[in-house]
Amino acid sequence: MLNAKISGIASYVPEGILDNEMLSRMVDTNDEWITTRVGIKERHILREQEGRGSSYLGIKAVERLLESTGVKAEEVELLICPTSNPDYRFPSTASVISYECGLKNAYAYDIQAACAGFIVAMQAAKAYVCSGLYKKVVVVAAEMMSSMTNYTDRATCPLFGDAAAAVMVEPTEENVGVIDGEFHVDGIGLPHLLMKAGGSVKPATVETVKAMEHYVYQEGRVVYKHAVRDMLQSSQSVMKKNGLTVDSIDWFVPHQANLRIIEAVGNRLEIPQDKVLINIEHTGNTSAASIPLCLDEFKHKLRKGDKVLLTAFGAGFTWGAMYLIWAFNSPKGKKK
Repeated sequence: MLNAKISGIASYVPEGILDNEMLSRMVDTNDEWITTRVGIKERHILREQEGRGSSYLGIKAVERLLESTGVKAEEVELLICPTSNPDYRFPSTASVISYECGLKNAYAYDIQAACAGFIVAMQAAKAYVCSGLYKKVVVVAAEMMSSMTNYTDRATCPLFGDAAAAVMVEPTEENVGVIDGEFHVDGIGLPHLLMKAGGSVKPATVETVKAMEHYVYQEGRVVYKHAVRDMLQSSQSVMKKNGLTVDSIDWFVPHQANLRIIEAVGNRLEIPQDKVLINIEHTGNTSAASIPLCLDEFKHKLRKGDKVLLTAFGAGFTWGAMYLIWAFNSPKGKKK
């Protein structure tokens, strides 16, 4: 039976660092306040040159992916880019990445599933591959979160960082790859997590800019409650459907939104801490890029055949979980 596997992974984080001490000089906050509440010490910010956006991060990640897998640019047939921070309203960020990476034979498009974007895109990639339509699909989550962060809002500005991560998805007849996924959306989340202006409901005006409505707006307590409950329930559902237990799962990789959310979900699932992959302390919340970024950072630990459970939650509200069996070995002891 044909399945879709991750055959390679790569990521890119910009060199610019914004740590908690630096933030404390920008807004009324401090390292203890941030660390206690969200578990973040620093985040990477794209500062290199004016005119660069999420596509720049995605291009770097895809270039690294092609180099590490040995896949030629012209062999890629499809590129899917989950992002909440597109370069433009149009054209798609995926089209920019595809062009700059020389993917001359690939179709490319963006998807918007907020922080759940990566696992949603992986479900789509699996469908394309298992149907036989495409054999080499790139999923690249590219998020310049600093572009929508209000650095005068002490509640949200410590959360976000910039990054991109990419995977190669290919067909396989082995018992590896994307096994199952479950996804949900509930429009009740609209008023609690959104960017209020800049869309067709409320186009940009002088007034919306002055009101600072082009940044992330989040009601933290509401989002926390829904995130913990929904990530937990979707993870439990996927585990039950696939006969998984905390003993049989090798790795649990939640969306890196907030350390308190990660710990709450992990504790309720009763998954041992040494099976939970976490990198939020030095990356911050990178939205759709957070899960593949974390997988790439810890790929030296992942072995072929490992059972991996992913879960994410984002604006919409949209959330879900995915079960995959890791398909390749990276050299042990070598981080990216």
